[in-house]
Amino acid sequence: MEMSREKLCASKADGSSDSAYHCLACHDDEEWGSMSRGRAKSRSLSASPALGSTKEFRRTRSLHGPCPVTTFGPKACMLQNPKTIMHIQDPASQRLTWNKPPKSVLVIKKIRDASLLQPFKELCVYLTEENNMIVYVEKKVLEDPAIANDENFGPVKKKFCTFREDYDDISNQIDFIICLGGDGTLLYASSLFQGSVPPVMAFHLGSLGFLTPFNFENFQSQVTQVIEGNAALVLRSRLKVKVVKEHREKTTVQNGIEENGVVSVNLEKEVGKQIMQYEVLNEVVVDRGPSSYLSNVDVFLDGHLITTVQGDGVIVSTPTGSTAYAAAAGASMIHPNVPAIMITPICPHSLSFRPIVVPAGVELKIMLSPDARNTAWVSFDGRKRQEICHGDRDFQSLSLRSVQEQLDLVPVLKS
Repeated sequence: MEMSREKLCASKADGSSDSAYHCLACHDDEEWGSMSRGRAKSRSLSASPALGSTKEFRRTRSLHGPCPVTTFGPKACMLQNPKTIMHIQDPASQRLTWNKPPKSVLVIKKIRDASLLQPFKELCVYLTEENNMIVYVEKKVLEDPAIANDENFGPVKKKFCTFREDYDDISNQIDFIICLGGDGTLLYASSLFQGSVPPVMAFHLGSLGFLTPFNFENFQSQVTQVIEGNAALVLRSRLKVKVVKEHREKTTVQNGIEENGVVSVNLEKEVGKQIMQYEVLNEVVVDRGPSSYLSNVDVFLDGHLITTVQGDGVIVSTPTGSTAYAAAAGASMIHPNVPAIMITPICPHSLSFRPIVVPAGVELKIMLSPDARNTAWVSFDGRKRQEICHGDRDFQSLSLRSVQEQLDLVPVLKS
């Protein structure tokens, strides 16, 4: 009976157009009364479902959450808000499709690895000559003497389109990405696209292979399947990180008028604000850097202080990053389809601080504690490392957020 009523509520929510916010359980008395007319008004909690309705209770592969219209007792219910409903898609149903046939591909190769030279050449020859693809490569890859001095590879190399990191924007020119290396190569490919990320096909040719499921032995057939749109996907969420630095200066004010040379009340006014934004696939690490002192950072959740981390640092990771540094620091592993953020301390000076899992929609803010004895350092997927300072003139903080939107998802192909 409860499942039938939930389905009625869900169907009413889909078809109603009067208001986006309304209580279905409070306005469906007539419909529910007509459905329940002639049935028993009470039912034992231990009673098994009827044989004719066993399909309703059969477990399926769907990972969707419960119906958002939830009742509490006879009259209370959850206020329906379609904008806040979050569904977890069944991983088995995530498939790649193309609106138009792909024409361009970005090939990312691990730098300074001689074992990848031959696979790189074979892949590029296959893409350019047999599939007529436009191949993009980094300029520093072609500067490798083993590639620059290869005369047989010269005709293929002339067809390449080159780019330089942090100088050329190729975000709207790439249809899909092929990575040759380990997990670090895929993380680097993700950092090149701060907006929408094309599908990523990663071959396991490095030291770590959590994110690289393809073997290079039969790469021709696998690449052909991807080009034809016959491949499965894993959608991996990223963190939106903002580094905010406010420049402040002290001024002396008396009776509301600034006067040079007059000793008066010291006030601070904001001179400028510098904001740097990053998209992070694995984790954001805040640590003590080269200092021998413990780091002290305050962690805020939606504007509320939840804890002060005293130790070597703190790791804020995505479900993808939960198998990396966070796992080594004692955190649990999270399935990539679970919308969550993991907060893991690094060697905390407390026996009660354990890893915390928070929803993906919250906003985390990390800043140095006022009584911190030294600065801290922050890195984003192991790159862009910079110092976080505090004092009379500078104020720095990190703002982290993970939302299940298109720009925050990295489509990684599965074998």
